[in-house]
Amino acid sequence: MKTTRWAGAAVLALAGTLVVTSCGRDASTAHPSAASPGSPSAAAHSGHGTKAAPPPAAPLRAGERFVNLTLPKPYTPDAPPGATDEYRCFLLDPGLTAPAFLTGNQFLPQNTDLVHHAIVYAVEKDAAEKAGALDASTPGDGWTCFGDAGIEQGKWIGHWAPGADETLLTQKVGHPVAAGSRLVLQVHYNLLATQGKTGSDRSGIRLRFVDGDSKITALETTQLPAPVELPCTPQESGPLCDRDAALKDLGRRFGERSNQAPNWLAGMCNKGQPLPPGDTQHCELPLPANGTIYALAGHMHLLGRSIKVELNHGRSGERALLDIPRYDFDEQAIRPLAEPVAVKKGDRLRVTCTHDAGLRTMLPALKGSAPRYVVWGEGTSDEMCLGLVLWTPGA
Repeated sequence: MKTTRWAGAAVLALAGTLVVTSCGRDASTAHPSAASPGSPSAAAHSGHGTKAAPPPAAPLRAGERFVNLTLPKPYTPDAPPGATDEYRCFLLDPGLTAPAFLTGNQFLPQNTDLVHHAIVYAVEKDAAEKAGALDASTPGDGWTCFGDAGIEQGKWIGHWAPGADETLLTQKVGHPVAAGSRLVLQVHYNLLATQGKTGSDRSGIRLRFVDGDSKITALETTQLPAPVELPCTPQESGPLCDRDAALKDLGRRFGERSNQAPNWLAGMCNKGQPLPPGDTQHCELPLPANGTIYALAGHMHLLGRSIKVELNHGRSGERALLDIPRYDFDEQAIRPLAEPVAVKKGDRLRVTCTHDAGLRTMLPALKGSAPRYVVWGEGTSDEMCLGLVLWTPGA
């Protein structure tokens, strides 16, 4: 397996084609709070508007046990100069003395004014030792980790974004986690919502494990990214409305690797050719193996309007596995399929996103921000187009 790493997302290229690494309402649930493009609703795209406490944990199922972990102490985010976002990784020990499967997880954000999203990576013994050395050599708790876990060999096993409660799949599937593994909890802190006022956060996570000898099928989470090439509206102007200037600004805020991501995505998704700017972009990639898909989710930022993941677009048997025509940043739940879908090697998954630069002037979190040509980037004022697919390859 060839590994390609760049800031903006952790990308594993399987056979040079599929992008893979490793949240609950029913897929048919409507999201009425987001309006049509002709009548935008700031409330639907407010971001960080959900402050309700997570629901109580569902009862443990046969063979499951809870492991509860919390940041060692409160952390106060500190964005780089001129930026309003920090990605911080924290090393946590689930205490696994034997192999296990992760069958459920619930991130517990302590300060929702600051926490934009979180990702949980599992790192096995050798990588965990490197992560420990990185943690020890970095001032303060944790380390900066724009885009990924900041170390090689981190396996994505869970995530949280606003509106994502614990989703328990009814099938006997779970993420395998080796004995002696550590977890890297990446937290994206957004200071836009606090208008630069800092505060502290001590989030936690509740994990469900079953023993590794249980009859569980190994689950993976696949990332399906698509480019974002969103120009300024006709009513906007400014130096960052130029794409090259916007890329340089992205690199200034998040490092030079960050401004490589938009061109890399455009090349991967458009046969090496530049993409014309527009509010809707897509990317289509083939599956590397037979398998079964159980659930999906979609992630964009505050300018997101709609996201869809389709199986075999334009071919016989085409179907939409995920269709969110009115995207709401505060409703990013994982959507279990009514019935798992069997897929074959070579089947194609297409993710399509629509963004709306006009929302920039309507959202409290973005009001006053400079107009910009928006590309894929880590910041809350940047954008993403990301489909997440929970599946069991080879099963």
